[in-house]
Amino acid sequence: MKLYFQYSVLFVVILLSQVVDAQHIEVCKDCETKSLKEAILKAKDYDTILVKKGIYKEYNIQINKPLTIIGENYPVIDGELKGEIITIVSDYVNVDGLHIINVGTSYTEDYAAIRVKRSKHFEIKNLVLEKLFFGIYLEKAEDGKVLNNKVIGQAIEEHNSGNAIQLWYSKKISIQNNIVQHVRDGIYLEFSDDCIIKNNVSTNNLRYGLHFMFSNNDIYENNKFSKNGAGVAVMFSKKIKMYNNVFKENWGTASYGLLLKEINDAEILGNTFEENTIGINIEGSNRIVYKNNDFINNGWAIKVRGACYTNQFLENNFLYNSFDISYNSNINDNVFDRNYWSNYTGYDLDKNGIGDVPYRPVKLFSYIVNRTPETIILLRSLFIDIIDFSEKVSPVFTPDNLMDNNPLIKKIP
Repeated sequence: MKLYFQYSVLFVVILLSQVVDAQHIEVCKDCETKSLKEAILKAKDYDTILVKKGIYKEYNIQINKPLTIIGENYPVIDGELKGEIITIVSDYVNVDGLHIINVGTSYTEDYAAIRVKRSKHFEIKNLVLEKLFFGIYLEKAEDGKVLNNKVIGQAIEEHNSGNAIQLWYSKKISIQNNIVQHVRDGIYLEFSDDCIIKNNVSTNNLRYGLHFMFSNNDIYENNKFSKNGAGVAVMFSKKIKMYNNVFKENWGTASYGLLLKEINDAEILGNTFEENTIGINIEGSNRIVYKNNDFINNGWAIKVRGACYTNQFLENNFLYNSFDISYNSNINDNVFDRNYWSNYTGYDLDKNGIGDVPYRPVKLFSYIVNRTPETIILLRSLFIDIIDFSEKVSPVFTPDNLMDNNPLIKKIP
C-alpha cells in the first residue's frame, strides 16, 4: 500500500511538472510557425498553440499529443473539400475558438470537421463549423465535453449529408449549449451510454433533431427541437431521462415531436410538445412515466401503437389537440390519472378540482382514421361528434378501462 502511494505521488508530480513546463506556440502568417500542422509537430506535451486570426488552408491535421489549441478571433481552417480536417487521437486535448469550413464529402468515408478517436478527457468548444459533411464526430471516446459550438450545414438530400454532432460507442460525454442546423441529424448517438445532452438547439434539419439508438442511461434536458423533417427518434434504449425539452413544429406525414420505439424504464417529464403532427408516437415501449408535460395544438397528442404496457400518464396538460390519445389495442394496462383535458366537458359538484365524471380520451373517430386515413377530411363535421359521443357512452372499439378517473378541472400551471 505504501509503495502504491509513492508511485501515485510520483505520477502526479511528473504530470504537474509537464504542465508547468508547457510552452506557448503562436501561429500566423508573419510568425515563425505558419500552420497548425507545423505547430503540432513542434509542440511538446501539454503545450498551448495560439492560432492568430487568418485563413489557414489545411486538412488531415492530426493531434497526437496532449495539447490546448486556441483560436484568436476565430481563425479559419479551410479544408478545401479535400477530406477530414482535424483528428484527435490523444487524451487531454482542448480545441477552442476555431472556424472550420469545407469538409470533404465522400460516399465511403464519414469525413468530419473534427473527429475525436479513442480519446479521453477532451474539450471541443466555441467552434463554428460550416460547409461540412459531418461536424463533430466522437468515436470510442470517453469523459469529454462538447460545448458552445455552432454547427451549420447546407444539407439538401439525406444520402450525401452527415450529422452535426455524432457519438459512436462513446460514454460519459457532455454535449451542452450547442446550436445545430441544416444537417441530416442534429445530434446522433449510437451505443453511447451515460451521456448528458443539455441546453442545445437543434432546428431545420433534414431528418431528426435528435436521433439515438442502443444508448442507455442518458439524460436529455432543456433542449429545443423544432422544424425538423421527422422530429426526434429514440430507439432500442433503456433508462432514458428527458426533462424540460421543447418539441415544436415538426410537421409532415411521417413527422412527430418524439418517436419512442422499444424504450423501457424511462422518464418523460416537464416537456412541451407543441404543433407537431404527432406529439409522441409510442411503439413497444414499457414502464415509462409521462408526467407534467404539455401537449398543445398537435394533430395527435399521443399515438400508442402495439405492445406498450405499464406506462403512466400523470398530471399532463392536453390542450386543443385534434386527438388527445390514439390507441390501437383492445387491451390496456396503462394508467391515465389526474391529467387536464381541454376537451373534457364534465362537472365538479364538490369543488375539489377533480371532475366527477371520468374522461375517455380515445375518440371513435381516431380509431376510424387509424384504419382509413382519408376520413380525416370529416374531422370537423357534426356526424363525427355524434359517433364520438356514442363511443363515449358505450365503448365498443376502445378498451373500456382506458380512462382518466380523476380529470382535472383546471390546467396545471
